[in-house]
Amino acid sequence: MSKFLELHNINIGLTVGVFFFLNFATVKAQGSISQTQQELLGVPAQTNIRNAKYPQILQDNRVVFKIKAPEAAKVQIDLGKRYDMTKGEDGTWTVTTDVINKGFNYYSLVIDGVAVADPASETFYGMGRMASGIEIPNKEGDFYALNNVPHGDIRIKHYFSKATNSWREMYVYTPPGYEKATEKYPVLYLLHGGGEDQRGWATQGKANLILDNLIAENKVKPMVIAMLDGNLPNAGGIAGFNENALKAFENELKMGVIPFVESNFRVATDAKNRALAGLSMGGLQTLYAGIKNSELFSALGVFSSGWWANNSALSEPQYEFMKKNVGKINSNLKEFWISMGGKEDIAFENCKIMMGKFDQMGIKYRYSEYPGGHSWPVWRHDLFAFAPLLFQ
Repeated sequence: MSKFLELHNINIGLTVGVFFFLNFATVKAQGSISQTQQELLGVPAQTNIRNAKYPQILQDNRVVFKIKAPEAAKVQIDLGKRYDMTKGEDGTWTVTTDVINKGFNYYSLVIDGVAVADPASETFYGMGRMASGIEIPNKEGDFYALNNVPHGDIRIKHYFSKATNSWREMYVYTPPGYEKATEKYPVLYLLHGGGEDQRGWATQGKANLILDNLIAENKVKPMVIAMLDGNLPNAGGIAGFNENALKAFENELKMGVIPFVESNFRVATDAKNRALAGLSMGGLQTLYAGIKNSELFSALGVFSSGWWANNSALSEPQYEFMKKNVGKINSNLKEFWISMGGKEDIAFENCKIMMGKFDQMGIKYRYSEYPGGHSWPVWRHDLFAFAPLLFQ
């Protein structure tokens, strides 16, 4: 029976493939494309669950969504912008979006006012909950593609933290050849944004594929990447929004994370072989813990972040500390890298004001900008650009 099904599925696949080819040729010859034909020329997103036909990405990166919810009164797709779906006679709701940003995008179904994950899509922890995600093809995204190169591993590790007195989890990337090598590797401690966790860089961020490709091209020094959970129990708030939460993260980094990594992985244990970076909330954690402990790191990366311009109670003490320690910070940090996703990045103005203060103080840094706003396509590129600067 299984062999029959296998052959049956192959025949179906061949039939569908021929149908799509002939349909495309016909449409091209006619010179015009109807809405139905456009949908036929689309392809299921690679983030769809197995055999799910929708969401379907059209050639111009608009997306067709279909969901069957016959008893619902109103259904929308939320991609940052909400799209009202139209209900058909069979209870299937449909909408075609505007052109969607290339790369990874979170989205939700909104059914009668309740935001839920799309059962046809893979889910990702983002926005403080499990949400759907869609990967839009990107011809500039070869640097995070699954290529025919040696691949490292992602290891899920649990450790008991003395800082929080609790069990914690981190994702750790080890480069190709780690198991057989005798050398000690440098470590990049990498932080996610608000509403995400230690899974973010390994799933949404594709950190392992980015490093695999860079290593294969001899563009980076092979390294271990420890991807941390910046959400801390009993920290007194969301890290990045108050001093107590940031201090709790600093303690976790120094008392929990670094000791665990250096005791359980074959890594170098001096400052020149440590770097710290993070996006958004993780960027604030990097600014706080990295600057206050610059003797522990050779490089800091701040992606789409900056001290709050409208929260002087939090930011002014940080600036005062930096003013008193300019020489130490500049001497310790071989690379202080700050990046933004262009003017559409929600952290752009805060970052601009912060860099102005750095200029006044004489803090040395490097600035990079890649268009795309406050989004994973930008942060993937940030890691791609930042990693080659490390441990030189």
